[in-house]
Amino acid sequence: MNVVGDRRTSLIVDPQDGRLPPLTTGAPRQIGSLMEDLALQPPVRVLATGAPADGPEHRGLSERCLVGFNSGPPMMPSGYNNHMQLVQTSNYVAILNEMNHDVRIIPLDGRSPPQSSLRQWAGVSRGHWEGDTLVVKTTNFTDKTASFSPSVVSAMGTGSTLSLTERFSRVNAQTLRYEFTVEDPATFARPFSASVPMQKSDQPVFEYACHEGNYGLMSILRGARTLEAAQVKGR
Repeated sequence: MNVVGDRRTSLIVDPQDGRLPPLTTGAPRQIGSLMEDLALQPPVRVLATGAPADGPEHRGLSERCLVGFNSGPPMMPSGYNNHMQLVQTSNYVAILNEMNHDVRIIPLDGRSPPQSSLRQWAGVSRGHWEGDTLVVKTTNFTDKTASFSPSVVSAMGTGSTLSLTERFSRVNAQTLRYEFTVEDPATFARPFSASVPMQKSDQPVFEYACHEGNYGLMSILRGARTLEAAQVKGR
């Protein structure tokens, strides 16, 4: 088994205690569980949840194949399908995540940030180089996503107030250091940063066909409609 070289017990490097900062007063928070039936109200910002299934909007974001799992941003390691492929040209960088098979196209040409009214699931990114480090600043997330999701069943704040800075730098021929800083004064008492070492792989990144054969969601919604029909008939 491999461990992080410095034997850290937390991805968070700032604050130094390795813990998330406290939430600000009134910051929205959702906690779900795949084993519980929780009355979470839309938008359901957790990635996966066992909330009621009156409609697809009551299911988690990854279950609906909108965003998900380790793709972020920020990218968080998960239990599997953690491959990431980074492709660079003179004017763009593309980041492909194996799961949820998302691709971010990041311009490097110094273009202006978009208007605040333009909101996207993965935000809008702009990149530049600081020496040998690629720096990517992402804003304009949607309020349908969380400011930060430490796990697939928990969500804190909303993406509408998130400003995310990511840094990519080579440590050696086999290691890429990925760092990110979350700045969201509407959600957290202070910014926080994390660092993740990524190891090079010669294996291909396979397509993660999220909705292919996704009979579970179809059956869940069909069951909800059947239950509604039975309730109407019984009146």
